Amino acid sequence: MTEPSGGDQMLEGLEMAHAGRENRRTFLAAGLLCPLAAALPGCRGDASAPSGEAETLPEVGLPAPAVPGADEARRHAGGRLTYYAESVGIGGAIDRALCGRFTADTGISVNVVMRPRDSTETYATYQRLFQARSPDVDVVTLDVIWPGTFAAHLVDLKPALGTAAAAHLEALVQNDTVEGRLVAMPWFTDFGMLYYRTDLLQKYGYGGPPTTWDELGQMAERIQAGERPSSRVFQGFVWQGKAYEGLTCNALEWVRSHGGGNLLEGRTPTVNNPEAARALARARSWIRAISPVGVTGYEEEDSRNVFQGGNAAFLRSWPYVYSAASAEGSRVKGRFDVAPMPHEPGQPSVATAGGWQLGVSTYTRHEGAATALVGYLSSPEVQRFRALAGGYIPTLQAVQRDPAVVRKLPFLERMAGATLVARPSSDAGPRYNEISIAFYQGVSKALHGTAPEEALEQIAQRMQRALR
Repeated sequence: MTEPSGGDQMLEGLEMAHAGRENRRTFLAAGLLCPLAAALPGCRGDASAPSGEAETLPEVGLPAPAVPGADEARRHAGGRLTYYAESVGIGGAIDRALCGRFTADTGISVNVVMRPRDSTETYATYQRLFQARSPDVDVVTLDVIWPGTFAAHLVDLKPALGTAAAAHLEALVQNDTVEGRLVAMPWFTDFGMLYYRTDLLQKYGYGGPPTTWDELGQMAERIQAGERPSSRVFQGFVWQGKAYEGLTCNALEWVRSHGGGNLLEGRTPTVNNPEAARALARARSWIRAISPVGVTGYEEEDSRNVFQGGNAAFLRSWPYVYSAASAEGSRVKGRFDVAPMPHEPGQPSVATAGGWQLGVSTYTRHEGAATALVGYLSSPEVQRFRALAGGYIPTLQAVQRDPAVVRKLPFLERMAGATLVARPSSDAGPRYNEISIAFYQGVSKALHGTAPEEALEQIAQRMQRALR
């Protein structure tokens, strides 16, 4: 899904959007990223004001948590905020319940507006509001790749929330810090991971999932050969190979796990190197061998449907697939598990980070009240509530380790050892879209036969022109 940036060990912390959501450094794997609940139908409603009464969600029977430090926030009682809220799946209901509790505890009114489900449409909406310096929105939800683009229009939250931010995943905080300003707070996260068929690994005598790319290739080839007689469409490994943001997320994992570094260092392209070339050559070798020719047109749902339909041994995707593949009617229910993505020997397992953040518009008339709302929505209490109520992956290490959260999101523990990496949205700033397009279009050319070295040279040249 999207919608998606070296690093400490993942399980010291811990858990999509279609494409994915990076920064100048690798994300410590001290936490995982969030499932995008994107498989569920979203709702886009008109503005609605909560009643001011604490609300219990009937879907989960959980009361919205009290506002920590409510006495301090009451200094802004009487303020009225407009909040562009989550619109995917149960997210809207969760946000309305939380804002109702916030109003009840602080006296600050919150008008909850469901943002467009399409993140591209949301991006365009924010562009119009910010260009007009409109005070009509106070608190915004931000895709992980947007802080650099919108930084000039967002309040520096460091004075008020800097201490709280230090408890969140380091890579996400880095992603949300632009030129020393904390322009957003981590809200929930997302990451790439390897899905594998436990029944087929057992059938072919494997004791566990692959840890290196060589192992993945060997296992996928053997399982595919063994299953083809009974299923001509069976594939060894499926992933997102279409020329779009999702390919940026996949290819970033390949490059980093081969020792190819970041795409940018500051505003200097660094992707044109031998390790990155080896990564692209390896990916090209999968096509027709363990991946179908059509994988170069796959998005998230295309690859999920192949795996969930029982026609693939391995899948690279986001956490939202876990729930979908575990649901009634899934052909792989109870027959799959997840693991960190493979890597080259001596290199880390890498997961591209996705997720969403919370920011305060520079043009708000109620900065104190808006900052208090962001503090509440990103608090440990709310992150735990969102994880239990909607399966959203916390960005706080302590919440990721909470026993109830671990039971709700069992795959989090499996991802220990992976390193989260962010796309270079902070370094690229408003040029990120051009940087990503240059990267995924160049990678796509390599997958279709262009020499990796030539493709990388073209990518670096396009990036350099975009950053001038």
